[in-house]
Amino acid sequence: MTAAQESELLAQVPDLLFIGGDWVDSTSGRAIEVHDPSTGLVIKTIADASVADGARAVDAAVAAQDGWASTAPRVRGEILRGAFDLLQKRADEFAMLMTLEMGKPLAEARGEVAYGGEFLRWFSEEAVRIGGHYGVNPEGTGRMIVTHLPVGPSFLITPWNFPLAMATRKIAPAIAAGCTAIVKPAELTPLTTLYFAKLLEESGLPKGVLNVVTTSTSGEVSAPIIADPRLRKLSFTGSTPVGVRLLKQAADNVLRTSMELGGNAPFLVFEDADLEKAVDGAMLAKFRNVGQACTAANRFIVHESIAEDFAARVTARVTQFTIGRGTEEGVGIGPLINEDAVSKADTLVRDAVARGARVLTGGSAVEGIGTFYEPTVITEVQAGSDILREEIFGPVLSIVTFTDEADAVAKANDTEYGLVSYVFTRDLARGQRLVESLQTGMMGLNVGVVSNAAAPFGGVKQSGLGREGGAEGIGEYLETKYVLTPDPFV
Repeated sequence: MTAAQESELLAQVPDLLFIGGDWVDSTSGRAIEVHDPSTGLVIKTIADASVADGARAVDAAVAAQDGWASTAPRVRGEILRGAFDLLQKRADEFAMLMTLEMGKPLAEARGEVAYGGEFLRWFSEEAVRIGGHYGVNPEGTGRMIVTHLPVGPSFLITPWNFPLAMATRKIAPAIAAGCTAIVKPAELTPLTTLYFAKLLEESGLPKGVLNVVTTSTSGEVSAPIIADPRLRKLSFTGSTPVGVRLLKQAADNVLRTSMELGGNAPFLVFEDADLEKAVDGAMLAKFRNVGQACTAANRFIVHESIAEDFAARVTARVTQFTIGRGTEEGVGIGPLINEDAVSKADTLVRDAVARGARVLTGGSAVEGIGTFYEPTVITEVQAGSDILREEIFGPVLSIVTFTDEADAVAKANDTEYGLVSYVFTRDLARGQRLVESLQTGMMGLNVGVVSNAAAPFGGVKQSGLGREGGAEGIGEYLETKYVLTPDPFV
């Protein structure tokens, strides 16, 4: 796109709040400036919601709940399917919009449109498959009926790193299940969600079923929404510390919660692995989305006999990356989201080097305009280094070695997080053992990407609660109701 086309696209994105089916201004008198991280320039100014605006959104969701819950599942599914079809027609627009506000390379943004769209298609199909069961009770005195009903008004808080996919992964199952929703996108990347709300409006979603509040005072606006006794569900994707704080708030009203929190993914490469496939997997697991993903491989745990060869191969690949603005074709590494992200990556690398690690390539912030950090490979990372404990969220690949399977498992599990793990080995028996011994909610066996709309996404330990996607995803928005009736033949 030319600069003029980018401006035309941005002009199509609403700059207001979406409440009760109407685009309305904020009552705060404030505005949010959205920046392009590759240039630092403001690309759009939008409404900044107040506490009162949040309350209006809850009112709208509550008012629409009964009508939406009683809407036929087929109708709910057809609206989602219509949204999927519209998204395919506007795929280039959504991809460019994500690149402009988040910075990811355009090729990856296109991939996110495809991935995010699949949640619309998947849950359009799941809407008509909400089941239950009927049977005789064990005593033979009655009949048991088990059914599943919508949880009710839901508050969905999405992160900045996957602006479309994280929205569709929460909104689609809520709509399919018959729940109304209030969505609060991240302050850094709100434009994609606003544009998606406009698309759902065009798809025929009734007024009040979806409400979007954008705000720079997230905690201030969110707390009263969570405290509202009419709210029945909270879904959050973001850091573990924030998730813990939200869980404490949700406890007061015993809300149903889904939490997709931090990660510290181990990437295990055994001595019998196909090294080329392992390197291919490493490039995807580490550098997709410029490393800014909760599923990004954080610790590369490589058998000591092949560590040097593996490091050399990944370094050769990493040095081929082109760094630049994500809108430019051929760019593989775009900017990090902001200066804080650059500072964090740099601090972790410097700490590792100070403790004895060796930088094979990269290792510094890129001077000039934008928030760029060099794609980096460091090896000989020592135990106790911060980079082994903290989520990097940047294009830094750090390597440690192991001696045997027990050592690899111990190092992989030595974290409070448990979102995803990656394993490369030709030994199928070993692979089966690791399925059970690695403490993660997901695992990639000889693959570097695990996410799929048809699969349950989520972690264990401090990586979260609940699952998104798959048959399990719609269950997060349903309550189970049991009814006992007398024996009809007595």
